[in-house]
Amino acid sequence: MKKLKQIEPAEHVKNISEYYFSIKLAEVARMNAQGKDVINLAVGSPDQPPSKATIDALCESARQPNVHGYQPYTGIPELRQAFADWYKRYYGVELSPEEILPLIGSKEGILHISLTFLNVGDGVLVPNPGYPTYTSVSALMRANIIPYDLREDDHWQPDFEALEKMDLSGVKLMWVNYPNMPTGANASRELFEKLVAFGKKHQIIICHDNPYSFILNDRPMSILSVDGAKDICIELNSMSKAHNMPGWRMGMLASNTQFVKWILREKSNIDSGQFKPLQIATVAALSNPPDWYARMNKLYAERRVIAEKIMDLLNCTYDKNQTGLFLWAKIDDRETGSEELINDILYHANVFITPGFIFGSNGERYIRISLGVSTERMQEAYRRIENYIKNNEQ
Repeated sequence: MKKLKQIEPAEHVKNISEYYFSIKLAEVARMNAQGKDVINLAVGSPDQPPSKATIDALCESARQPNVHGYQPYTGIPELRQAFADWYKRYYGVELSPEEILPLIGSKEGILHISLTFLNVGDGVLVPNPGYPTYTSVSALMRANIIPYDLREDDHWQPDFEALEKMDLSGVKLMWVNYPNMPTGANASRELFEKLVAFGKKHQIIICHDNPYSFILNDRPMSILSVDGAKDICIELNSMSKAHNMPGWRMGMLASNTQFVKWILREKSNIDSGQFKPLQIATVAALSNPPDWYARMNKLYAERRVIAEKIMDLLNCTYDKNQTGLFLWAKIDDRETGSEELINDILYHANVFITPGFIFGSNGERYIRISLGVSTERMQEAYRRIENYIKNNEQ
């Protein structure tokens, strides 16, 4: 009998790994099945529900008989208008509905943008440290991944002098993310102006990922507020973090109408839009009053105090001016590395914290705690780590 040829995945799949959290959370699930009750301080998934108005709108709409079919590939008009109104109200940015494209989550938008603009071998500037999906999606596209450094002594902002010294001739996209994940560094208008000018000078599309601007941040900003930014920028935004809707997979992008049309051309061949009641509920969420954000931030501020105490317990240092859903901290010089430290805590205290190495080499000496966990569970995590440290010292 003729031997069958071994089937292998595509080369671009061979060149990426399974997402870190996909692997590690499976391990945590096995530990929980053994009765260890691991406290997950790693993943940025808000534990609170969306607003009552959001849930009511979803339920009321889902009961209607005529909402269960396919929807427009551009999203329902009410949703695009709601995103436009939201951008005007909170960011001071004027957008037409034609400059907005709803997405099944902003993470998915990273893929849509990459599929739309990247040819094999095109250069992509990705931050180090940065969201791992920027790198993995670029690898799937067989792009030329060019890391650029973010460093604590530069307040985790790009070094434009260093960027200008790079060979930028083949670069098509640059990924940026402020308020920054994982570092919590905030943006400034000056930074956004520099990014827009850099993109225009080198004809590099600046892709700004902006899901954290409402969390522990009193000045939400959009890169699209800079004059001429729409010409060269695409901004992603999301309902996941600030509206407690991570599992709903509701996001959006905004840019000039030509970029949006090109992305729609690609996206319409991949998905068929979103369930209409989810879109209607998102319209309601975008109308949440300012005190909705204030209430959530009060809760996150309380949790942030406990997160800082945990970092103090671990002899970590951190910037108290961080924004966003996480606390990012540098580990003690005596520690071997971030992975070794978090595994030590996971296996001995049953607390899961994110190691900074997953965000790039510049994150190796850092760890991250999520604020998307109840105050009670965070306090219990503190007690467990404290007890482990005390027992280890005896």
